[in-house]
Amino acid sequence: MEQREVQPAVYLLASQRNGTLYCGVTSNLVQRIAQHRAGNYSGFTKEHGVHRLVWFELHGTMEDAITREKRIKKWRRAWKLELIEAENQRWLDLAEQFGFEAL
Repeated sequence: MEQREVQPAVYLLASQRNGTLYCGVTSNLVQRIAQHRAGNYSGFTKEHGVHRLVWFELHGTMEDAITREKRIKKWRRAWKLELIEAENQRWLDLAEQFGFEAL
């Protein structure tokens, strides 16, 4: 039986550098990125082609991750861009770290 790894995370996806942004929360970042890229679910990311992982932050509990996601969603766009560029100035696809093909 496959054991599910739980690691709460908040993440930002982008369509391209300075493009459309999406903020999400998950208990399994790798699985969630795979779902976004496969377009398994209709919704914002599928409709707008938002699949590039440009920022993520791991948390100890889902409660902490959900609280952080809610805060970030209320932020101004400029603050989100600063958050991304503080750690990922070139807007690289961070999903490559997890074995995904570059976009």
